[in-house]
Order: sequence, then structure tokens, then C-alpha cells
Amino acid sequence: MAKKTHVKVRLVPEAKPDSPFFYYVKKPAGGEKAKIKLSAKKYNPSTRKHEMFVEKKLPPHSK
Repeated sequence: MAKKTHVKVRLVPEAKPDSPFFYYVKKPAGGEKAKIKLSAKKYNPSTRKHEMFVEKKLPPHSK
């Protein structure tokens, strides 16, 4: 099997990380950009404003 080229990460609001709203985005798995923490200005519907969202680890899943 081939290696994965992207990894799924979760973006949560920087001001309130325990907010119920978050984004899932893909990030490169290797190279220089993989080492940099992702942050983006996105719309938060709970506050109805554009805010900075930062990368957090995905929550553990149950099988």
C-alpha cells in the first residue's frame, strides 16, 4: 500500500477550544508543511464572527 499524502486534522476556535463547532481539514503528511501547526481564519456560527481556528489532535474514536 502507498503512504498517505494527507492527514485529517481538526481546527477549533483559538479563544474557546471546547466550543461545539469545529472544522475538519486535510494537511500534508510529510515535508516542511507537515511540521507547522495549521491556523486559519474561519467563520464561527456560534459567535457569528470570523475567528482564528488552530489545529488540535483528533479525538479518540471507539470501534
